[in-house]
Amino acid sequence: MSAVLDRHDHVEHDHHSHAPAGWRRWVYATNHKDIGTLYMMFSLTMLMIGGVLALLIRAELFQPGLQLVNPELFNQLTTMHGIIMVFGAIMPGFVGFANWMIPLQIGASDMAFARMNNFSFWLMIPAALMLVGSFFMPGGAPAAGWTLYAPLTLQMGPSMDAGIFAMHLLGASSIMGAINIIVTILNMRAPGMTLMKMPMFSWTWLITAYLLIAVMPVLAGAITMTLTDRHFGTSFFNPAGGGDPVMYQHIFWFFGHPEVYIMILPAFGIISQIVPAFARKKLFGYASMVYATSSIAILSFIVWGHHMFSTGMPVTGQLFFMYATMLVAVPTAVKIFNWVATMWRGSMTFETPMLFAVGFIFVFTMGGFTGLILAMAPIDIQVQDTYYVVAHFHYVLVAGSLFAMFAGYYYWSPKWTGVMYSETRGKIHFWWSLIAFNVTFFPMHFLGLAGMPRRYADYPMQFADFNALASIGGFFFGFAQVYFLFFIVIPTMRGKGEKAPQRPWEGAEGLEWEVPSPAPFHTFETPPKLDATATRVID
Repeated sequence: MSAVLDRHDHVEHDHHSHAPAGWRRWVYATNHKDIGTLYMMFSLTMLMIGGVLALLIRAELFQPGLQLVNPELFNQLTTMHGIIMVFGAIMPGFVGFANWMIPLQIGASDMAFARMNNFSFWLMIPAALMLVGSFFMPGGAPAAGWTLYAPLTLQMGPSMDAGIFAMHLLGASSIMGAINIIVTILNMRAPGMTLMKMPMFSWTWLITAYLLIAVMPVLAGAITMTLTDRHFGTSFFNPAGGGDPVMYQHIFWFFGHPEVYIMILPAFGIISQIVPAFARKKLFGYASMVYATSSIAILSFIVWGHHMFSTGMPVTGQLFFMYATMLVAVPTAVKIFNWVATMWRGSMTFETPMLFAVGFIFVFTMGGFTGLILAMAPIDIQVQDTYYVVAHFHYVLVAGSLFAMFAGYYYWSPKWTGVMYSETRGKIHFWWSLIAFNVTFFPMHFLGLAGMPRRYADYPMQFADFNALASIGGFFFGFAQVYFLFFIVIPTMRGKGEKAPQRPWEGAEGLEWEVPSPAPFHTFETPPKLDATATRVID
């Protein structure tokens, strides 16, 4: 980003841009902008790797019968696709946005713990190498599903241990990043930047960081118990020794459901920045957005059992988790209502960031409705582990988290790189992605309702048409992201395009638009004096 090729280090206003040069700049990076850039490049790389695995899955499912891969490799692909996308693409991508934008938004000079910031990034590289390298270990990659359910995990080969170690490293990285974000936001805001004047993106990340600290150790506990069951003679999840595989599910989903919100709350923050900018209005109901985000985070801890309706849960438990899950719809609906109310009678324009934001609201709402349907225990028991569930979480996580990241990239990249992306290419990327996404995942609702189970490499003839359609859509969606990389990201990183003004979007508010484009290597070295709204710097 601004920092990628360092051609603009000596811009006007910037007398302190002594950025280190060469490989040392990146290996020893302590500047929040450089580390944010590293996170995003890592995220994009893992997105492409995870996407290749997804396309192999869809190629296999293009028609009935075994085409390309055997069932064992198919299960390895589904497992590693999930783990790489969740822990390698979505989460690091949002941490990259946090590193870049939070200090700029709150008027801080950098993140609180610069060296820990560097360490938390570099921990991910060996983790990623272990995950991807597990395909080449004896027996192949882990094939227990991305949820790593026992007892399958107790029967896997040595790659399972590599996967567990990789997830420990990724978890440690997330915890360090979360501590850094909390301390930065609570202690380093510019004078006058009260919590309730803070941009929504910073708010959503503050809440997300608390979620990370609360639940990553729970995942670490679950996979450590798996490790001791595998090698040290314990029987936490092994029924032969008196253990209980269902206990693993309880522990995993106590992490796993807040994890879903860890991946979507920063997306809410990005959308809450973009919609007011292009509607040219203040965000409707700012305080209610803050409270709704907090409510979602709190409720996420009491709904984990809705993933487990078919495990023999007593009816009382089913009722509790059913009602608690439906309750999450209330603060989520508040957010959607607030975005729509912000757009209502605004003087809207539809540049690419706004297109992705509106696309996000539309498709995320559809994913939310299927989530409500899955909250109903009787229905969920019918469609448990079918493609209906696959369709639901891809609507929430691909069209949710990923579309929000695209929106954020188009919105903030002029500030990072100093050049404007091609608006025409951005719109091509949006429409191509939106149409291909829906062609891929909408048919999966019908496949699931018809009873097609997920993680199966083969299927009977009656599912053939919808699967062929989904596979074609999947390839188009994958190529749309290759287009994004080669025709949008790489040209802007190379500085190709018209020069970006300091405030490229007319309605954009916030301290990040108070610094030149590209953002200088060092910003806000002395705390800025803010006006009453905390969105402008007073000279």
